[in-house]
Amino acid sequence: MNSNTFRMPAAVLLATGAVALLTAPPAFATAGAGSTGGGEGKAGAVVLRAGLDVGLLNKTVDVPLKTTLNEVTAPATAQKTALSVSLDGVEGGQPVSVLRADVATSKATADKNRAEAEANLTNAKVHVPGLPLLSLIQVENVTSKAVCEAGKKPVASSNVLGAVTVLGKKVTLSAGGPTKVEVPKVGMVSLELSGTSTTSTTAAAAALRLKVAVNPLDLNVAQVDGEVVLAEAHCEAPTGPAPEPSTKLDVKPQSAASGTGAGITTAANLAETGGGSPAPYVAGGALVLLGIGATALVLTRRGRTS
Repeated sequence: MNSNTFRMPAAVLLATGAVALLTAPPAFATAGAGSTGGGEGKAGAVVLRAGLDVGLLNKTVDVPLKTTLNEVTAPATAQKTALSVSLDGVEGGQPVSVLRADVATSKATADKNRAEAEANLTNAKVHVPGLPLLSLIQVENVTSKAVCEAGKKPVASSNVLGAVTVLGKKVTLSAGGPTKVEVPKVGMVSLELSGTSTTSTTAAAAALRLKVAVNPLDLNVAQVDGEVVLAEAHCEAPTGPAPEPSTKLDVKPQSAASGTGAGITTAANLAETGGGSPAPYVAGGALVLLGIGATALVLTRRGRTS
């Protein structure tokens, strides 16, 4: 008797669950929280970068001179116009004025769509230890810019405008290769103009790159070797946000019969007859449920008569 008592509720529960599954709306796969993808780009700029070895007359070792001016990493801006460094045993222990300029700015920005960096110098003079009165290089205006946008080819550019003077000599720069300037009893400087490079995701630019080899034999400095870079900018493109999942339904156009309003009649008939894509499954499921219910009812009645 107990088993017969619980047959009907079990059948009803089964039927209820099946109806819930059949009538539930379709589910769409969506990205989980935090999985939208995309990362911010990277950018940086520096007005001057120097890496020099300074040889001293009264010592057997070189004194390194590694310094930068207005070096920034996105997001940041710097506008300092002078740089002085002190080297032990050089120029009587007095600070060495490496760079002075009317304008010296660097700026870098980056987000999930774009990364950009820019460096500018105007009326700038660069000095190295041992040559306090003679500029290593003097420029009117130099600028570099790098732009990296998500999904686009990165761009790098550099410009050197106005006169350029190296070791007291006015020079004409060539884009075809380095320009060399040699001054007797002072040294030699090799300049490379507007170096730029790009890849599918990065860009870099340097307005001027100087290879320095001077031997002033003054103020206890025997030799200065190394490199000086003016107006440098670089960037890396953001990965970009992941595309949003599409929820647009795939609706196929219905062919309309001849005559005015045929398209409306066709749509109405489809709605009345259940011609939509889920209708056959709902109808079939209803028939199955009716069969299950009828079977359960017969079994229950037999149990009661017995």
